[in-house]
Amino acid sequence: MPDTQSVRPVLTRSQIAAVTAGNALEFYDFVTYAFFATQIGHALFPGDASNSLLYSLATFGVGFLTRPLGGLLIGRFADRRGRKPAMILSFAIMGVAMTGLALTPSYAMIGMGAPILAVSFRLLQGFALGGEVGPNIAYLMEAAPPNRRGFYISLNFASADGAALGAGLLGFFLSSALTEAQLDTWGWRLAFILGAAIVPFGLRLRRTLVETLPAASEADPSLTAHRPPLPIAAAGLLIIAGAAISNYTLDYLTTYAQSALHMAVPTAFEATIVLGLVAVAADLTGGCLADRFGPKRVLLVPWLLLIGFVVPVFTILSQTRTATALLMSTGVLSLLHILGSTPAVLLFVQALPARVRAGATGLVYALALAIFGGTTQFLETLLIRWTGNPVAPGWYMMGAVTVALIGALFIPEPLRQDRSGSSEPAKAAA
Repeated sequence: MPDTQSVRPVLTRSQIAAVTAGNALEFYDFVTYAFFATQIGHALFPGDASNSLLYSLATFGVGFLTRPLGGLLIGRFADRRGRKPAMILSFAIMGVAMTGLALTPSYAMIGMGAPILAVSFRLLQGFALGGEVGPNIAYLMEAAPPNRRGFYISLNFASADGAALGAGLLGFFLSSALTEAQLDTWGWRLAFILGAAIVPFGLRLRRTLVETLPAASEADPSLTAHRPPLPIAAAGLLIIAGAAISNYTLDYLTTYAQSALHMAVPTAFEATIVLGLVAVAADLTGGCLADRFGPKRVLLVPWLLLIGFVVPVFTILSQTRTATALLMSTGVLSLLHILGSTPAVLLFVQALPARVRAGATGLVYALALAIFGGTTQFLETLLIRWTGNPVAPGWYMMGAVTVALIGALFIPEPLRQDRSGSSEPAKAAA
């Protein structure tokens, strides 16, 4: 059994950084793959440029298949033995997967061995990431002061979006400094090697964490700990599925700009920089607003605006095909998506009983991403091909956000904490 405490631990900044930095490295790997999907396809998969991209995106999606297994096994391990050992385990596996993919020989060198190795490492990576999310979010939820839960959880998402920003900056630099042949041969590998090099430092940080005790937050009257978890989990599945499709559509804009709009590679990577900057700011803002007004109130307006704006924004982008349109589209859609997503996830996690929080969060998150997030970029590429309409991703994203909003409306809001830490009933969502 883990070494537990009867009171909520007071975390230092370095301990908070240990959790959020680990999450950033986990997402750095997935986001880097998404950004370099075209180059990875050229290096590791057979066929012409169009087919190799589809194979590459399909392999990206394969990583999501093992997420539910990781979420279940590592999540339950976290609920029984502690958040800290679970997070160390998932992070170590991630290091193996990142290094392995970076060192995989090209298809020209070993033939079908290259895609087989690539698929194997994506399966291992998906298992690790599936087991990372639940313990990570549960840890921050349980360690946070009662009136700062939204902010603490937003730090987790801000770290992931900060990783996207870092990957975008690195991708922009590499695509500007290297030729297309260099990017295909070793440029994308360098991005993975840089991420893997940080793993030993991340493991050292995670070993300094103070363990949290689920029973402590289960007794918190501001959480709906006694509600049946299955209906909450079902609504959470809708939230995370919709948010995942929306998020990976935004990540897909880099590949979309290159393959569908035929824009220059450096211009496409500029969109990832805008996405990262807007996302980090919106994550923290959404978390703070959720602490102040309640998550339901905060998520409602931006998601309604996103449902109305996403198709017109994609239409303008597909017609103009300029760098300005790409950057403005990315900024607007990212702001509306994330201002709603962070409070929505907070709403879901707060509603779960502490005894199953890590496992349920990890499993629901992994299932949503495996079924919907992992297939988003592949399906949107096919939708464009089948329909001949470059606006197709916008319609798909609009439907996803609508489903997520419906899920959020079904979850009751728990008691909120005022600034002194006392509980007050949450007001109805506007």
